[in-house]
Amino acid sequence: MSASIPTEAANAKPEPLPRRDDAPMYDLIELLFFAYRDFVGDADRLLESYDFGRAHHRVLYFVSRRPGLTIAELLEILRITKQSLNRVLRELIEKNFIEARAGALDRRQRELYATPDGERLALRLAEAQTRRFAVALNTLGPGGRESATGFLSAMIDPQDSGGTAAPGGPTNGARRT
Repeated sequence: MSASIPTEAANAKPEPLPRRDDAPMYDLIELLFFAYRDFVGDADRLLESYDFGRAHHRVLYFVSRRPGLTIAELLEILRITKQSLNRVLRELIEKNFIEARAGALDRRQRELYATPDGERLALRLAEAQTRRFAVALNTLGPGGRESATGFLSAMIDPQDSGGTAAPGGPTNGARRT
């Protein structure tokens, strides 16, 4: 069975649970599964009409939010293989949602930009998901957004160097330096 688990994962020692009760938090795990299912489901229905999937959505999201993102940076953010990215990126380029340009400083690098069609689709996807956030945050009342932001930020691995847009990170299409 361990033959299918990467060596580093098989040899990694599990981190101790940061609480006294060692029982798994099945209630929260289940809520997160269902919340994620419905959150991405809103976008999935829209993506179907383009014959796109979740990988296309992730690529389009980060490229539209960070114009000029390089392929290497995108691979680091998504933590996927170059082979997986190439298929999705090729489809997005062929259907005129993303364009790749030679880098301004290094012409061997490819910088990625959403086309006007790509920007429109990215916005439609974000609006669908924003509606779900708005409904959920309204049920939490004042301070709900800050609590949700704090919780989700705390769920991100503190050693993450994948350029995740944590609070204070790029949020308006700004590029990382």
